[in-house]
Amino acid sequence: LKATDMQAAVGCAQAERIPFVIKRRWENFLYLYNRLSEWKMGEQPVGEILIFPKWLDRAEPSPFGFPLTVRPKSRLSRDKIVSHLEAANIETRTMFGGNILRQPGYKNIKHRKFGDLKNSDFVMTNTFFVGVHPGLTEEMLDYVVQKIREAISV
Repeated sequence: LKATDMQAAVGCAQAERIPFVIKRRWENFLYLYNRLSEWKMGEQPVGEILIFPKWLDRAEPSPFGFPLTVRPKSRLSRDKIVSHLEAANIETRTMFGGNILRQPGYKNIKHRKFGDLKNSDFVMTNTFFVGVHPGLTEEMLDYVVQKIREAISV
């Protein structure tokens, strides 16, 4: 596709903001990570209910969102938590790809598969994201943390 001069100008102006956007997303990601992972429900760490994201020490990810996965033996479901957050006007996203072989577009495509892909299915049905948009303030992030805590406590 060929961009118009106007589109190219907007793209160039936006490109100048990339370092700021990456920095703010990472700060917001770490804020959520730290605030949620330190919290306990009574004696039970929230990490026994939710699986937190991990990354390699040498990696420099630029977070798209903050993923959380509901543990298999939890009394909660992803849908229950997501419903609580959405009712509080906190947008969420489910794992949009997950087990790609379950996507209709891949139904008739020749492929090879090793194993039953149970981990892919697990992530697809138990993971959701909350945003780490660079425009989020600490107050907004605290609200997200509060609502996640409420959803888990119910």
